[in-house]
Amino acid sequence: QGQVVLIFFGYTNCPDVCPVTLSEFRRVKSQLGDRAQDVQFVFVTVDPERDTAERTGTYLAGFDPAFIGLTGDLEVLQKTWEDYGVLVEKQESASKAGYLIDHTARIYAIDKQGNWRLTFPFGMEAEKISRDIAHLVME
Repeated sequence: QGQVVLIFFGYTNCPDVCPVTLSEFRRVKSQLGDRAQDVQFVFVTVDPERDTAERTGTYLAGFDPAFIGLTGDLEVLQKTWEDYGVLVEKQESASKAGYLIDHTARIYAIDKQGNWRLTFPFGMEAEKISRDIAHLVME
């Protein structure tokens, strides 16, 4: 509480949606300027089997060292996914990663009081997201 939180559910082996969204996180943070100090950017894994805390931290540092990565026990994560309506489905793949994960690709915005206020679809421009987040920061 006391900060606006942007949450994205993804995984470090994600070939497309996750790096694009984390790049948008970086742009949103930049566009917020000084207001960004009142915003936490959080990445929650949908692949705890491979996404250790160390691996997740290293991955996120490539986008912004201040981004927070959460991983852990599958049961706890499943409850969190369920709470946010995040669908997660493992897909076997011929890729060197062994499998891919289909997952909900939205950004969730939590206000300073801890209430889920906004959801942004994949592909929404950073300008629109940062404008909405700036309003939440000023509340």
